[in-house]
Amino acid sequence: MKVLYLVTNFARWEGDPHSPWLVEQALQLRERGVESAVLAPSYKGLRDHKIYSIPVYRFRYFPSRWENLTHLEGGPNKIKNPLYLFLILPYVFFGTLAVIRHCLRQRYDVLHVHWPLPQGIFGLIGKAISGARLVTSFHGAELLLTRRYPFLKPVLRYIVRHSDAVSANSSFTASLVRELANVEVRVIPYGSTIVAKDAPLPAVGEGPGKKRRLLFVGRLIERKGLPYLIEAMGLLPPGLHVRLDIVGAGDQRPLLEKLVRDRGLTDRVFFLGRIPYEELAELYARCDAFVLPAIVDSRGDTEGLGVVLVEAMSYQKPVIATNVGGIPDIVHHNETGILVEQRDPQALAQAIEAVLSDETWARKLGQAGFAYVKEHFSWPCIVDQVMALYSPRVERWGEAVAPPVEGARP
Repeated sequence: MKVLYLVTNFARWEGDPHSPWLVEQALQLRERGVESAVLAPSYKGLRDHKIYSIPVYRFRYFPSRWENLTHLEGGPNKIKNPLYLFLILPYVFFGTLAVIRHCLRQRYDVLHVHWPLPQGIFGLIGKAISGARLVTSFHGAELLLTRRYPFLKPVLRYIVRHSDAVSANSSFTASLVRELANVEVRVIPYGSTIVAKDAPLPAVGEGPGKKRRLLFVGRLIERKGLPYLIEAMGLLPPGLHVRLDIVGAGDQRPLLEKLVRDRGLTDRVFFLGRIPYEELAELYARCDAFVLPAIVDSRGDTEGLGVVLVEAMSYQKPVIATNVGGIPDIVHHNETGILVEQRDPQALAQAIEAVLSDETWARKLGQAGFAYVKEHFSWPCIVDQVMALYSPRVERWGEAVAPPVEGARP
């Protein structure tokens, strides 16, 4: 089976932190006999290359200096700047030419679209040329765009209705797709490479009087809710020595750094920027708890799933997160982690204090989270479901459709 991924971003080099789950998915599918290739936009002049022997075809759409509509903060966040709107037309035009060229030169059995705006347009054109099965996968950002730009709704609705199979990364995202078009949507979350259960992991906590470590990983953008976590750090008891490591980059970093200075937390909150995966894995292993204080932002955007929670839980770490978007698919309150209401620094501080003050409970949460991730988010489980999407036996709407993921909350 040959599959062409049509995506808005893909790893630019081996170890690139951009969508590593998508690289891993292609590698896992290779072991099932699926030959994958990727059609993605260029980034600042980047041309065709390979990632772990996966062919990545890059289409150019603008002079390299300004060719950055995708990657980093992502297109939906960047087009807040009106100047980026001028890149959309050449992006769609040259992307269309690229998919026509590839589908005429190479036969593909499946065209798998991730982030269907605008990649779904490419998928429809490719399907018309090649007759390949069209699979569209939603991750949330494209649905936000239809709220900001309602004229895009009919376009996305048409893409969904003419897809052979549709998936979403969480039950929350799936519900938004169903609001758009009355179709069957299979919930397939991101996979996670599970840490072996007998792997030596640092104990939660370091004993009385020792500094505990909290970890946040993600883009430094509004919907991540980091100001509320920083405020929470200032509300923790003086005797609870806690360090917060913030991994990631984004346009809010200057504002967040100023907030840390204003609150006198420069000795407790540290910005590490983007780091290699090996260093990130060490931070996951060393932290005492992971926190994702996500919010529904001013544009109505929020977490489609929260894959970093899956990563943290695979290290048997207790997680604290807010009850928004697709997060409840992963964090079941007081079972696989702790849920608090969004925009509430006091609730975050109380949850952090509770986890760091009770090692037995923290360990229990970490172990339960690990068991849940191993059952529902391990790669063998995810790849089985992706393979089912690719199979013609997953028929169009109203016929035989693959059942939803067990354990996904309505």
